[in-house]
Amino acid sequence: MKKTNKVTLALSSILLAASLAGCSSNSSDGVVRTYKDGKEADVEKAAIKLVKAVKTGDYNLMSVDELKKAIDGKEEMVLEGENIVINTGGRPVIPNIKGIENNKNIFLSEDIMNLEKLPKTLTIIGGGYIGLEFATIYSSFGSDVIIIQNEEEFLPREDEDIVNAIRKTLEEKGIKIITGAKITEIENSTVIYSIGEEESKLESDIILLATGRRPNTDNLCVENAGISLNERGGIKTDDHLRTDAENIWAAGDVCGKLQFTYISLDDSRIILDDMNGNRGRTINNRGAFSYSVFIQPTFSRVGMNEKEAMMNNVKYRVVKLPVMAIPKAKVLRKTEGILKALIKEDGTILGAELFCEESHEMINFMKLAIDNNIKADVIKNFIFTHPTMSESLNDLFSI
Repeated sequence: MKKTNKVTLALSSILLAASLAGCSSNSSDGVVRTYKDGKEADVEKAAIKLVKAVKTGDYNLMSVDELKKAIDGKEEMVLEGENIVINTGGRPVIPNIKGIENNKNIFLSEDIMNLEKLPKTLTIIGGGYIGLEFATIYSSFGSDVIIIQNEEEFLPREDEDIVNAIRKTLEEKGIKIITGAKITEIENSTVIYSIGEEESKLESDIILLATGRRPNTDNLCVENAGISLNERGGIKTDDHLRTDAENIWAAGDVCGKLQFTYISLDDSRIILDDMNGNRGRTINNRGAFSYSVFIQPTFSRVGMNEKEAMMNNVKYRVVKLPVMAIPKAKVLRKTEGILKALIKEDGTILGAELFCEESHEMINFMKLAIDNNIKADVIKNFIFTHPTMSESLNDLFSI
């Protein structure tokens, strides 16, 4: 058994480790070269030592300043750190359905991208954001795609008008959506399900499980360091991402909160500041949360939607703009979708929902506006370049 010197340990994200070391992920030296081929980045210039485990479960915490990690299945290394950052990410949720285990026709989001042959037909179990993105990708490649989910309501977090627009667009692209289906068994690549009393079979070449992700804390033995888990099974942290152990932080999906790469990267900023004694940055002051779902066109959102505003008894008015009214959308010949925003009486922008081409870029402007309390009238009169999708915000906030 080997031992290392005491250092700051980042377990186990290369991106987070590079960020904590003050590296830029787009440097000419290529701190992070690729997500896809599994090759780790060359981080030697940042004085980062990379120790690979055999698999995710091959490391566990031993105490508040030690963790044990298997190297090659035979040898173990004990790593000691004055500070430890846990960033083990998330793992797919595998539903308890007969026929899933050891089924070579069933894929997860991590391995479906490695297919060497395009499936003629693809069944996706789960109608969440990951499922929709893969449905769009494989449909554009030419596969016949069917999404099937247990829940009656499609995209339950989103407003009804947005959901209807998204579903209409997906179905016009040939993607079939089945809701309220109870899946009882999978035989090879055939899904057996029932809606009410009627049982049906859904045959396809392969099946994608897109039924959500959960914090990757299995076999981590956090209790050895006095760390507790939250109700979602993630590591419990305070506003500075400190765990119950003073010298251990947790970041990203393992916390059981928002599961996005850019949240994990922002977590690293909070942790680095906290390590250096600057406690001004917290998870509560990073502003409105924005996200994009990369379907065609992209759906992006920031701040409150109508469901949340009504739930919180917030008074608002709604402004909407059909994408077909946007000059740039006509130039792109992609006029599907709708733009929507919620505004308070004093002009404060509560939120924006953009279902259109390039919305993943536009939403960042809207987040900046919300975070800095820029009123609707300012955006209405803002001078955008032409022709762009962003200039449609002039018209949206003029309504």
